[in-house]
Amino acid sequence: MRIKKIIILNLIFLIFLFGEKGGKKMKLKLPKPRYKSEVSVEEALLKRRSVRSYQKSPLTLEEVSQLLWAAYGVTADWGGKTCPSAGATYPLVIYLVAGEVKDLKPGVYQYLPEEHSLKLVLEKDVRKELTAAAWQQEYILKAPINIIITANYERTTSHYGERGIRYVHMEVGHCGQNIHLQCETMGLGTVVIGAFNDKEVKRILNIKEDVLYIMPVGRKK
Repeated sequence: MRIKKIIILNLIFLIFLFGEKGGKKMKLKLPKPRYKSEVSVEEALLKRRSVRSYQKSPLTLEEVSQLLWAAYGVTADWGGKTCPSAGATYPLVIYLVAGEVKDLKPGVYQYLPEEHSLKLVLEKDVRKELTAAAWQQEYILKAPINIIITANYERTTSHYGERGIRYVHMEVGHCGQNIHLQCETMGLGTVVIGAFNDKEVKRILNIKEDVLYIMPVGRKK
């Protein structure tokens, strides 16, 4: 009876620690991002290019942390982020498709800016499926990670009506450029991909938001 009670208590503890459904709600706190680099904004702008070839080399968790912070991290006490947003509605939701990251299992993760953490969505390397959904653009498969920028349009259109759609599209451009410039300061390369089957990508990632950009990231060759 005592052993059974101990087992039940352990199960309750595991559910509390990792969330429901076998850890699907597991969160991972990311390393703190840095706020200075040796590369100036001017130099990053000068060198920014679309990069489609990457070394066969994993990224570190510190590098992933820096990229996600640059994309949509919190920069103000009231919740302001690295991107300008119409009415501070912040409609974007950032996902990480991890394939080869040190100390991080392959899978799909949601970036939680307010906590600067990752929430596990799907414990599976989906890069091959994602490549197929993007009409075989192989750099998605070969990159160690892909940053997926999605949007919940209602956050902005509820304030601005149909014109809010335009504001969301402006914001995703800011976010994509942030990632590009941060990559330049880190010796990494990326490219913005907008050609893909929307429904397939949502199904593969197991998400509800509308997908706007896929950005593979890796070390430059």
